[in-house]
Amino acid sequence: MNADTIIIGAGAAGCYAAVTAARLGKSVLLFEANDRIGHKLSITGKGRCNLTNDCDLDTLTANIPRNPRFLYSAFSNCMPQDVMDFFEAEGVPLKTERGRRVFPVSDSAADIVSALKQAMHDAGVRIVHARVQKLCIKDGVCTGVIADHTEYCAESVLIATGGMSYPRTGSKGDGYRLARQAGHTIVSPSPSLIPLETLEADPTEMQGLSLKNVTLSVFSEDGDQNVFKEQGEMLFTHFGVSGPLVLSASAVMDAEQAGRYRLSIDLKPALSHEQLDLRIQRDFSEMKNRVLGNALGKLLPSSMIPVIIRAAGLSPELRIHDIKREERLSLGKTIKAYPLTVRAMRPIAEAIVTRGGVNVREIKPKTMESKLVPGLFFAGEVIDVDAFTGGYNLQIAFATGYTAGMNL
Repeated sequence: MNADTIIIGAGAAGCYAAVTAARLGKSVLLFEANDRIGHKLSITGKGRCNLTNDCDLDTLTANIPRNPRFLYSAFSNCMPQDVMDFFEAEGVPLKTERGRRVFPVSDSAADIVSALKQAMHDAGVRIVHARVQKLCIKDGVCTGVIADHTEYCAESVLIATGGMSYPRTGSKGDGYRLARQAGHTIVSPSPSLIPLETLEADPTEMQGLSLKNVTLSVFSEDGDQNVFKEQGEMLFTHFGVSGPLVLSASAVMDAEQAGRYRLSIDLKPALSHEQLDLRIQRDFSEMKNRVLGNALGKLLPSSMIPVIIRAAGLSPELRIHDIKREERLSLGKTIKAYPLTVRAMRPIAEAIVTRGGVNVREIKPKTMESKLVPGLFFAGEVIDVDAFTGGYNLQIAFATGYTAGMNL
């Protein structure tokens, strides 16, 4: 079976590229090793699918910590509004939530997958459920693929297989293997947007506690360099910390040297140290005869009270009227900078996206075609580009998929 173009991987990038190429009149064969398309897409955003972020180019690139300049051409071809227009034209009403994150009104990722499936069907894309074993490269040009021991010929081939996160959805690193066969360099894959394990056992004590409107800072060991600082939400787990703030922080951390980072959580970012001290004094004046462990209910979640008291070096049995000024200031300092030490990142299989992939220096940014092998293209997470949470990673997938689809 031959076609004008072959696409490997029916995720966000592959499906979007398939629709784009087919609508331009190309015959498209889409290979997917799973028994259904869009498996990972169907579970993104806890099944709600944060498909893009309704923002401008500067905001997009500011949320991409690695190789943002490589994506300028792709974004000029396909901005968030273009993605929104596409899905609404396919019958999926959208809504914009806090942080300009875009979701289907139905809160169902299945609607996004169904829209892509229908658009591909309408455009005549043929889907083959088979794993691609290798590329066909003749005289230095990519001419097709071999899948299930059968050769399929095409004028162009797009690798859009994703990375290595969530391997149960099919992201097993196949794209790296195929890219290496073509002579491409792979920037070592590592987890991004991943929870963090801590040395301290305190998070286990607070397991399930979600914090809102706190500021998380990440410092590296060498020189106390502040590598991340942002306000938002986070969560304590049985192994450490998770939640939106932590996932975003992980995107700027080196997974291989995770142990060199320490965290600082400001539980009251709206208050200065002086304002917080006045607040503590006011609360204490109403509870002079209580012990410290029973006097912080207005200030902290109950499960966090013993942890903060301990971190401040105080006893929960200390009577409020016996607390010295330096002890009260120590309590306030701990509330403004509760410390934790990173032990490791969780395994890459738990990461939302993969950092690393095909080196962008070996890909033409205006077309997504390989600089090494004519007729070979790349799109999506298989490339060494990744972003913070908020819909930016799917926007990268759609934009690179669209750009490749235009040029296949």
